[in-house]
Amino acid sequence: MFEFIAEYEPTIRLSFFFGSLALVGLWEIIFPRRKLTAPKAWRWANNLGVTFLNSFILRFLFPVLAVGMAVIAQDKGWGLFNVIHMPLALAVILAIILQDLIIYGQHVLFHHVPLFWRLHKVHHADVDYDVTTGARFHPIEICLSMAIKLGVVILLGPPIVAVIIFEIILSSMAMFNHANARLPIKLDAFLRLIVVTPDMHRVHHSINSPELNRNFGFNLAIWDRLFRTYKQAPDAGHEGMTIGLPEYQETRKQSAFWILMLPFRPTK
Repeated sequence: MFEFIAEYEPTIRLSFFFGSLALVGLWEIIFPRRKLTAPKAWRWANNLGVTFLNSFILRFLFPVLAVGMAVIAQDKGWGLFNVIHMPLALAVILAIILQDLIIYGQHVLFHHVPLFWRLHKVHHADVDYDVTTGARFHPIEICLSMAIKLGVVILLGPPIVAVIIFEIILSSMAMFNHANARLPIKLDAFLRLIVVTPDMHRVHHSINSPELNRNFGFNLAIWDRLFRTYKQAPDAGHEGMTIGLPEYQETRKQSAFWILMLPFRPTK
């Protein structure tokens, strides 16, 4: 049955992607958190243009993606979860938690290794913070991330359904916690005990370096608290903080070409 689901996984993921984009985009219109500094239509066109290019490159370069590798790992008996037998529900939950932890660790790594940071700063160079920021990554970083995912799937051998669920969570939560949208204070305080909220993750996109290196999580909020990288709010407040990187504050019209060439520009 799960092989059948895996066959239609691209369609399932695409449906969740556009559904999440539409819902979060509507939320931003109805309850905006901050005033945007750059033209919204321009940013959306270029950020999403790079996102769709990334999807094409992944399909072109990788013969299998994470779900396909999970099918192979199950058939071959590769990985921890194919050696240690446990109830499927427990295996799915543990596999999702472990994948989430690894993504947290990867995010920290991409901030602290200079070569990786040159790629990852494409995500942080956005002068605004909204749903499209959550999908804005350089193609080389996306390919590196996929290579890491494939390695993780081989080592863990997670249930196929766990990988499908995690991939959906990965894209949907990235759009949710990058939303330029307002949550009631009490609801935000409750939710961030469990998952990363927009106000929690927005701190991570601050122009200030100490805040830039906080709140790395994208889904479960526990990792930042556990590894002491949690910061409750930006020092300047959510309306007063500056988004982006210091060296790119004057660049308001960030075209798709500008985004793609950013890692190769001289560091200021």
